[in-house]
Amino acid sequence: MSLPTSVNAIVYTAAGGDEVIKKITIPFPQQKPDEVVVKIVYGAVNSLDAYLRYAAKATDVWKVSSVDCRKGLYPVPGYPQVSGVEASGYIVSLPTDQNVLNDKWYKLRGYKVGGKALIGGFGTFAEYVSLPWKWIFPAPETLPFDIGAAATNHALTAVTFMTEAYNVQKGDIIFIHTVAGSLGLLFTAYAKSRGATVIGTTSTPEKAELAKSYGADHVILYTKENLAERVKEITNGEGVHAVFDGVGKDTFAADLEILRRKGTLVVSGMASGAPDPISPLQLGAKNLKLVNPAMAGYIATSEEAQRYIQEVFQCLESGLFKTRIFAVYPFTAEAVRKAQKEITTPGGKLAGKLLIKVSSE
Repeated sequence: MSLPTSVNAIVYTAAGGDEVIKKITIPFPQQKPDEVVVKIVYGAVNSLDAYLRYAAKATDVWKVSSVDCRKGLYPVPGYPQVSGVEASGYIVSLPTDQNVLNDKWYKLRGYKVGGKALIGGFGTFAEYVSLPWKWIFPAPETLPFDIGAAATNHALTAVTFMTEAYNVQKGDIIFIHTVAGSLGLLFTAYAKSRGATVIGTTSTPEKAELAKSYGADHVILYTKENLAERVKEITNGEGVHAVFDGVGKDTFAADLEILRRKGTLVVSGMASGAPDPISPLQLGAKNLKLVNPAMAGYIATSEEAQRYIQEVFQCLESGLFKTRIFAVYPFTAEAVRKAQKEITTPGGKLAGKLLIKVSSE
């Protein structure tokens, strides 16, 4: 097929507020020998997008809605930096490196020109991207582009975190913050599939009902109820086996309080900012474990990636992971600004995934 010499992209022109989000024309990506070129159909909005916007000196602090983000926490190589870390599309060009083409894991994935693909990597909000093959997963033809973009990153996070950061077992009591968010809903469904009891927090009765429809047993409205008291009441004073916390600073102290002896705190995000430093003595009081994992670290090898992406596809196909798309925005700088503001505003209306429609299918 004939490919263009330039593409439209949503970029960050510098580190700073949402005014640095621009739509510009950039050269068609230069493909390296180990890379796959994909025409993007949908991009998915991730809270990491906003953090990347502030990547500069670590001494500077900027405001993202109610969140203080320290520059330098998520550095980027230079500017303009194409935004986006999740997407779906179809393959237009395969690697040329013979070592890659002969790799057993590459062959096992089944790459083909014209096939559907799911992408996890920096710089996905462009009409075409060229990225290392290990960051790109061929997808079943039955998987819609919008569901693929919306589900993959969070689905991989759910299955890896609940297997390796804390291995959820039948009979466990699991606590999930922002339980009605796109990741919280998948955490809930996956924990329930393993036989756990799920307690979660959200901001409104409507979101609470949504979380319950995914299997949550108890949903605490943090705007009206005392979190620690409710957890003690539900668990007969024992506390929970594990907390999965994507909020960070605002909930960290409460997490330590609601965990039972030998419990595990899994930090799955920092929407309210990085927690304050703590002494190991605070963990030793109840023999607690603290884990701050990155999903990429659980799929670092080809074998790990293949294992977990296949589990994700099975969860999607079986209906266990019912992906909720909250809104689809057009491919404009203004829309990306609005989406980033929405995803970084605690207590907002968001209950599901936000997508950017980059091109037609």
